[in-house]
Amino acid sequence: MFAALSSVMGISVGVAKVTTTLYALELRADEALLGLIAGSQSIGVLLMSIPIGLLVDHLGPSRLFVLGSLAAAALYMALPAVPSPVFLLVCTTAISFFMPMRFVSLSTVFMQQLETVGEGKAGWYRATHMIGMFLLGPMLAAALARVLGFPGTYWLIGLSFLVTVLMSPLVFGRYAARSTPARALRLSGIRSDLALIAQDIELRGVCVIEFAAQSVNSFFMFFIIPIGVTVAHLTAADASGLLAWQGVTYIFALFALGGLVARVGHERVYLASLVLVPGALVLLGFSRDLALLRVGGLILGLGLGLLQIANLTRIARIGARVGRGKVAGLHALAGPSGGLFGSTVGGLAGRTLGLQSMFLILSVLFGVLLAVARRTPGAVAAVPSPSTEPAAAE
Repeated sequence: MFAALSSVMGISVGVAKVTTTLYALELRADEALLGLIAGSQSIGVLLMSIPIGLLVDHLGPSRLFVLGSLAAAALYMALPAVPSPVFLLVCTTAISFFMPMRFVSLSTVFMQQLETVGEGKAGWYRATHMIGMFLLGPMLAAALARVLGFPGTYWLIGLSFLVTVLMSPLVFGRYAARSTPARALRLSGIRSDLALIAQDIELRGVCVIEFAAQSVNSFFMFFIIPIGVTVAHLTAADASGLLAWQGVTYIFALFALGGLVARVGHERVYLASLVLVPGALVLLGFSRDLALLRVGGLILGLGLGLLQIANLTRIARIGARVGRGKVAGLHALAGPSGGLFGSTVGGLAGRTLGLQSMFLILSVLFGVLLAVARRTPGAVAAVPSPSTEPAAAE
């Protein structure tokens, strides 16, 4: 049921993101407004992830998930009422403030569920969400907009959020709150959560790795198509296909390689990622041939998938130690921050240095960050005992 809920959430967000872009073009938004609308979807995530992590420990994840889903559903349904790109910008910004209520709450439950299903299933949560968000959702969006129109599509998106509310008791009903006293929602609590990154060396290392991985992934997703078209002189179809190659490999790794990560331990996975990811980035930075770019995308997807599994298992262990809500909030902040860095700073620097050259720079940056972060306590995970049998996943 957890995987089903994550999948529905991913599909609805994937449809919403593409529909919003198409709707903005339909409303004749200029380049500046298009950029603002794209960026507005991250504002609330960056500002609210830590406060929501605090609230999860205070109120519990179920209430916040329901509240965030209901508010986002109402905003999506109201969005087509005023056909204006400025109103679209206001609505997407408002929605971004409620989205952390959903995914921080679900991440908190995932950390606890991982103790039951076993670390071999660590990548399943992210994989089911990614399939919906990056594969199924975008494919459905254009067809739904054509058949239902934008008002009908946004109403359907809102209804899908309500469906997740109906599904939530089956997932959140099993969450057991920590026995520690609930924290009051104060500014000092938010400062305390931020200070935890400085105080907890292992948590800081995991957040650095998440930041680095999402920076690389975001840059690849945003710029591999223009790089393929302008530098390698590929057709638009071939360049777009590079995204699919990397995405499918990434998702395959998340689904299929969790057991391998659990057997070999985190230290070996980090060492493998330290070779695979920078190696793939170097290949992508020098290649001007479709076959080599595909190989680079495949290796990148495999390396990032392995790294994500190891990181998810570590973040779950840290959450059990210091508080799942606060750790989920900090982890939710690190990923989008890395994504924003990869897409914006990478793009700006690429205008001067060349977009393809940025792969080489990112390979060095990623290698340095991962090499430093993996030297933290807890990075070396003991290989699980063969006698420990993880329970079957839901």
